[in-house]
Amino acid sequence: MTTSPTALGPEFVGRAGAVLERLNRLYPALIDLSLGRLEALLGRLGHPEEHLPPVIHVAGTNGKGSTCANLRAIGEAAGWPVHVMTSPHLVDVTERFRVSGRIVSTDELVAVLEEVERVNDGAPITVFEVLTAAGFVLFARHPARLAVIEVGLGGRCDATNVLARPAACAIASISMDHEAFLGDSIAAIAAEKAGIMKPGVPVVTGHQAPEAMAVLRARAAECGARLLVRDVDWEIAAVPGGVRYTDAQGVLDLPAPGLPGAHQVDNAGLAVAALRASGLAVPEAAWAGIGRTEWPARLQRLDGALAALLPAGWELWLDGGHNPGAGHALAEMLGGWSDRPVHLVVGMKQTKDAGGFLAPLLERAASVQAVAEPGQHLALPVEAIVAASGGRAVAGPTVEAALARLADGAVGPGRVVICGSLYLAGVVLARDGWVAC
Repeated sequence: MTTSPTALGPEFVGRAGAVLERLNRLYPALIDLSLGRLEALLGRLGHPEEHLPPVIHVAGTNGKGSTCANLRAIGEAAGWPVHVMTSPHLVDVTERFRVSGRIVSTDELVAVLEEVERVNDGAPITVFEVLTAAGFVLFARHPARLAVIEVGLGGRCDATNVLARPAACAIASISMDHEAFLGDSIAAIAAEKAGIMKPGVPVVTGHQAPEAMAVLRARAAECGARLLVRDVDWEIAAVPGGVRYTDAQGVLDLPAPGLPGAHQVDNAGLAVAALRASGLAVPEAAWAGIGRTEWPARLQRLDGALAALLPAGWELWLDGGHNPGAGHALAEMLGGWSDRPVHLVVGMKQTKDAGGFLAPLLERAASVQAVAEPGQHLALPVEAIVAASGGRAVAGPTVEAALARLADGAVGPGRVVICGSLYLAGVVLARDGWVAC
């Protein structure tokens, strides 16, 4: 299967995009889970992955990006320079690389991509492997106290799994997604995620389905990794004024997570548990960093150009969740928003389970509009979203048109949530004027 680099996120544009487009022609595979090509390239680059600060390697289906954001927030609250590599990007490819606390500049990223291109010398390589190599080169050249590396897809054969010995691993919530590449059951997908485990490296995990947990326990025992499980080895719970975290090292009374939603308590706890397991000396006051965590398109409140299309007193929110597990998490959040009606604007990717995502949300929504934006990568047709909703949704058919319809019929304050796709989220953030910083 072939595709452009947009399979890994929004369209690559500008000078960085030109390099990536050239490289994509060498091996234009949508996804090819393998380590051999990247290992050979990293060898020619001098093995930058062996010259990183302590690494926390994060996998999972839902919540791995939020866990990475919590790890960064704690590290920066400690005063540390922190490297972070995540995917996909939402608006610009530079978002994938936070180098010593700052988004990489276009100039530096282009220079490293061109260097990787020269060293690769025309050998077959995927775009994600090139980006992973570029991240390791960037991180090896800048001092930091912590590197947070998010798995791109799966874990076992993901390009990031060339990391031989991270300080700790974290596995966020596992659910159905990317079945064509990872398997058609929770157990099969869990086996792929568990592939990041390494002998002697602690692994932390939060709440999981029983079939996923069984696989994680078996893999940890097989490879000699210490598995630390929520409500067995560590606990976190909401208390008045915040959350309380408890493990064998003691109790931490912390502020409420900066990211909204009950599921974010699990992700914040996962970050704390991973850092505690890593052995890094985190100052006591730094754990409160979870209260300042930010992560775009995860129940993010918008206040720019699109929000201005709604009447005064209305709220506009954005969430990039796109699978059944994310639908349940979002529905739980909407259940707590009883002060005003909630209106959904939904756009999805063609390969996603639209019915599974929508099912828990429909009963929470005062209205549902289906959208497909021009330029939205592999957008599911509006008619397909309407069908997946059982006819409950109506055609937007674009975000701006959907917001205009809500504004025209407004009676009292309301709350609008744009959701269903990170690709849609990227389009929305660009139009709303958001810039990564």
